[in-house]
This record gives sequence, structure tokens and C-alpha cells, in this order.
Amino acid sequence: MMLKLFLYIAILLLAFFGYRSYAAASDTLKIGDDAPSFTLNDAQGQTHYLSDYAGKYLVLYFYPKDDTPGCTKEACHFRDDMAQLEKLGAKVVGISVDSSQSHERFAQKYHLPFPLLADTNGQVADSYHALTNFYVLKIAKRYTFLINPTGKIAKIYTSVDTSNHSQQIIDDLKLVQSKL
Repeated sequence: MMLKLFLYIAILLLAFFGYRSYAAASDTLKIGDDAPSFTLNDAQGQTHYLSDYAGKYLVLYFYPKDDTPGCTKEACHFRDDMAQLEKLGAKVVGISVDSSQSHERFAQKYHLPFPLLADTNGQVADSYHALTNFYVLKIAKRYTFLINPTGKIAKIYTSVDTSNHSQQIIDDLKLVQSKL
């Protein structure tokens, strides 16, 4: 009897979470959509807005956790490729649900030259459909959005390989700009 009850509960939970995933997936952002606006603070307490990056390409990348192997690799590749990205007119901004203090330690440890924004309540990640929400635990997904100078989404990356992601964006920026 207890096993049967457990099985019914498990099926109900799977159905509930499966429907939530299906419903969320049907409302995802697409290339050409306006990028959702944001207002978030960086490690120094400075407020950043999407509008601050108008007129430039913005590499807006969401990542799960400061100072973890994959996130460190991704951030350091962006750091190492900053000159190429800036030459192409792009700015880089990282967002996770970690605190400003955590971002500050992470940025200092790896000498990151771009802002890391604290989305502690996950609202911005959620607006970009880049949030895994387990109710008590929220984690940003490793998604990146290339936003064009007019604030439109030019490219969406939902399957990121941290070892070559920065170079992938550089290549895509060159391709996008060659079509202008």
C-alpha cells in the first residue's frame, strides 16, 4: 500500500514538473526579440542597466556559480579574449544568482575585467529563461545571449562548451557584422 502511494506521488510530481518545463519552453526568447531589460548591481555596488550597453554588442552570459571549474574556465576565456571582443564592439557581462561579495572575490581572484552582476532573486535569469528553480534553490543555467546594438537578441547559446565559447562568440560576431 505504501509503495503504491509513493508511486502515485512520484508520477504526479513528474507530471507537474514535466508540464512546467513544457510550458516554460513554449515561451522562450527568440532571435530578433527585444532583450529583457535588467537593473542589477555589480561587485562594487554600481548599478547596471541593459540600456547602458545601447549602441554596442553585449555578450550577456549567465553562469551557475562563482569559482567552480566550468564557470572559471568560461570567465577566464572571456578575460583572455577581451581585446578581440572589444575590437568587435562588444562588451561582456556575467550574471549569476551569487551575491555581490562572491562576485567580488571571484573577479579579483581571476582578474576579470568585466562586470559580474548579482541576480540574487533570479528574476533577470528567469526573464531570459536561464533559471533553474528548485523553489528553495535557484541556479542560473549556462546560457549566453548576444544582444545587438539596438537591444535585439542576435544569437542565443543554450548548449555552451566552456572551452571554446568565447571563440564561438567572436566568430559569430564577425559573421553577424559581415552581413551588415
